[in-house]
Amino acid sequence: MLSEKIQTALNAQINKEIYSSYLYLAMSMYFESEDLSGAASWMRTQVLEEMSHAEKFMNYVNERGGRVFLDAIEKPASSWENPLDAFHGALEHERFISASINDLVALAREEKDYMSDNFLQWFVAEQVEEEASVSEVIRMFKLAGGAGGGLLMIDRELGSRVFTPPSAE
Repeated sequence: MLSEKIQTALNAQINKEIYSSYLYLAMSMYFESEDLSGAASWMRTQVLEEMSHAEKFMNYVNERGGRVFLDAIEKPASSWENPLDAFHGALEHERFISASINDLVALAREEKDYMSDNFLQWFVAEQVEEEASVSEVIRMFKLAGGAGGGLLMIDRELGSRVFTPPSAE
């Protein structure tokens, strides 16, 4: 059984994961409006990934005999100065999520909830991948320097990303 503190913190994380999905959907719509369908597709894949993270948390809370409580989702931004600015926003958000996961791990250890600590280690590793993935896109945009041909190539590459659901473990 989950402690009340852990259950509350996990529910807050579920809200953050759903917000992440909503934010990336807003970014996808921004990229569509900028005729960057590859970047829009990349973000749509991110939407699915974030929702799968929320689902993984919800399943865990239920498996541990807790209760999931969904909260209101904050309205995300809807426009950015340019594609690079949007991806900088995504990186900042992923760093926020990483800090939140780290706080959950600290709480699980404080509560001596080693099952939750073990569960959260998947997310610790996932956040390393999330930050690296967005950082790589930022690197590509910086190298292109706003040049049309470079943006076209980056957009094509971003459009090739596909969603791979996380393992059930």
